[in-house]
Amino acid sequence: MDELDKKLNDVFAGYVVRKDLVKLVKGNAAVPSYVLEFLLGQNCATDDEEQISVGVERVRDILAKHYVQRAEAGAVRSDIKQLGHKRIIDKVSVSLNEKRDAYEASFENLGISKVLIGSDAVKKNRRLLVSGVWCIADLSYEANEAKDESPYILTNLKPIQMSRFDFDGFVERRSHFTLDEWMDVLIRSIGLDPEQLGRRAKLFQLARLIAYCERNYNLIELGPKGTGKSHVYSEFSPHGILISGGEVTPAKLFVNNSTGKIGLVGYWDCVAFDEFAGKSKKPKADIVDIMKNYMANKSFSRGIEQVSAEASMVFVGNTSHDVSYMINQTDLLEDLPAVYHDPAFIDRLHAYIPGWEMDIIRGDMFTSSFGFIVDYLAEALRAMRPLDYSGEIERYFEISRTISTRDRDGVTKTCAGFMKILFPGRDETADEAAEILEFALEMRKRVKDTLIRIDETFERVNFAYRPKDGGAWKEVLTLEELDYPEAYHALDKVPYEGHRDDGAELRGYGEPSNAEGSDSTVSTAAGDFGNADDMGCDEDPTSSTPVSAKRPEPKAGHLALRENQRGVSYEKLFGPYLEGAHSITIIDPYIRAFHQCRNVMELLEVAIRHFRFDAPSLDVHLVTASDEFPDSKQEEYLQRIAESVAPLGLRFTWAIDGSGTLHARHLKVDDRWDILLDRGLDIWQRFDSNDAFSIESRMPEMRRVKAFEVTYMKML
Repeated sequence: MDELDKKLNDVFAGYVVRKDLVKLVKGNAAVPSYVLEFLLGQNCATDDEEQISVGVERVRDILAKHYVQRAEAGAVRSDIKQLGHKRIIDKVSVSLNEKRDAYEASFENLGISKVLIGSDAVKKNRRLLVSGVWCIADLSYEANEAKDESPYILTNLKPIQMSRFDFDGFVERRSHFTLDEWMDVLIRSIGLDPEQLGRRAKLFQLARLIAYCERNYNLIELGPKGTGKSHVYSEFSPHGILISGGEVTPAKLFVNNSTGKIGLVGYWDCVAFDEFAGKSKKPKADIVDIMKNYMANKSFSRGIEQVSAEASMVFVGNTSHDVSYMINQTDLLEDLPAVYHDPAFIDRLHAYIPGWEMDIIRGDMFTSSFGFIVDYLAEALRAMRPLDYSGEIERYFEISRTISTRDRDGVTKTCAGFMKILFPGRDETADEAAEILEFALEMRKRVKDTLIRIDETFERVNFAYRPKDGGAWKEVLTLEELDYPEAYHALDKVPYEGHRDDGAELRGYGEPSNAEGSDSTVSTAAGDFGNADDMGCDEDPTSSTPVSAKRPEPKAGHLALRENQRGVSYEKLFGPYLEGAHSITIIDPYIRAFHQCRNVMELLEVAIRHFRFDAPSLDVHLVTASDEFPDSKQEEYLQRIAESVAPLGLRFTWAIDGSGTLHARHLKVDDRWDILLDRGLDIWQRFDSNDAFSIESRMPEMRRVKAFEVTYMKML
């Protein structure tokens, strides 16, 4: 148990559970995670290993005795008849029998129907009338001769969800955690290990939750198979429903004209469509028209009556091509069915999660740490649905006046959702609010840029913001725009003319950022990062041609890279500054593990390419900290590096700092440059360096990076 686990158990005692326990008890029981965690929360909400072990066995016993397997339904029905009564766990749905003027319950796995249920139970749990709710039910048996009546009698029904929720207590307990801690708690709560995810990946995971806490939120996520797109909507909350196959009738989704019965949007907080993409699918035009009206106006009509609802709409599906193909050949929504590949529908989407940035789910990505019982977190999100957090961003920032009303609505609703999830007590700082705003702007811009690509009637606008008290406008770009700067706007129906002024100075990610004491600048993170001229180079450092011996003086300045950005290499970052170097000092306390030592080797490869072999030698000295693990191979790795580069005239040495105070990370080149590295050399997201056929292992420019900054300073 780490410190965060201890803190979580102390502050949220009784509302947390160890997440790996779900796998231990689930077995072949096809029940949602929130059902299992409800039972685990009642029996295993502790950090005492002995009590956890006892609780797990108790839950297993409950499932063995009461959960109804479809294959054993006949035996369970027989038990109810022979014993007279039995407690079961099953999914229960209810319908109104107008002829009998009574509500009748159906038990999905048990295979029985027409069981009378009291109207009070239905009033308390209206979702019983739609697609059913998992419940703990007590059934008895009493034979009768009536053909239309069931011999089964429902004596007690308990939905598997929390009976009450203390929102004020939730907010107060949240205040005990930093933002980073809270994000990790939430990521653990949905079952993932936050150590395996970067900041950007965490925000995308949390964006999937916005539909549960924000009314009428419209979200789409398209990406490769196996990235866990539908997991949150099928397993996370009893207040959401996942429609498999992506197709549903207007009567089921909105209202049945013949009966007047409200559909799914009237009973669920979130309606998610799985496998939504697919050009071969041909949904009926009438449901598309109703859906567009509902997504825009929060209401719909299938007759003379206008009906309002609050359900959020989520669309998830697989892409058939990679992002490079979509940028260069089609658009980011190319896989939608033709009737949905419609500007009117697309414009109603508040945000687009780029599923291609999400890792394929691996076994090591799941957490064994503590997290919230998902039902508790689901109730917290539901409690915030009526609350308005839309004004939080406006406390700090002004959004560009050029964006449309729907653009603004999308950005505002995404920001409000993130605020509810991360800052329920409205205690965010301006910097924290800026991070959320940039993320929300990017998610909506991805939608708007697709519209501009397919429909010439849409106007190009600036997705920019600035502080409330004035100052420079900061433009937000999508990561695809940074990765594919030449192709991103090539197919746009609306001509791309660069930045448009918004009444004040507009500075995008791709424009210079002055560094204090600098006589010039280098680019910030942007699509022009690959421009060799910006780095003081007279040729492209990523090309296969030899590096020129004559280079202009490299520039001082500051460089900021966004998480998951591509097109970065040590050659681009450091090559011009290593030209003709005689002495290089690397100061980085985290050169310990294999991948960190591999990074040093890649840096030395760059240094060798820029080494003038007419010089006596090139000395590279590493100052790092000792590895804490007893089976460490740190010394072995460093020795192998030294032996490998020695024949080339490069003398590699190292020193282990034992003071425990080594924190700053630098790259010092002779007496000319001091390069400040906020993350050191560890800038890459996870990739398989041992795979000889991996393009990422062969070409650094194809790797995605962690968010990092570099400052280039001339030494006096």
